[in-house]
Amino acid sequence: MAPEYMMHGQFSVKSDIFSYGVVVLEMARKSWMNGTISDIIDPTLKAKSGSMHDIIRHVHIGLLCVQESSNDRPTMALVVLMLNSFSITLPISTEPAFFMHRLIDAEIPLLREYR
Repeated sequence: MAPEYMMHGQFSVKSDIFSYGVVVLEMARKSWMNGTISDIIDPTLKAKSGSMHDIIRHVHIGLLCVQESSNDRPTMALVVLMLNSFSITLPISTEPAFFMHRLIDAEIPLLREYR
């Protein structure tokens, strides 16, 4: 649930972006913790890429989608563009809503190195 909706009862077009980011990151987190991050990649994409850098990029896009302020989240059109074009430089994400440093540092060391 988007923070602005939970705290203030305000819904916006960016509320769905937050939910999308949560789903992407939840899929990645579970696989990362189980050591099966490659399992979330479609086999046809593995043949084309398979790079951990690409996976980290997708996690970065997910982080952009879960920014606490809806103004800081991309539109879905921009998310699609970022997912389809590796020539676009991703903006640096601010701290996501309800972020816990200790959890990320302990559980996802590769993501920590990417920051």
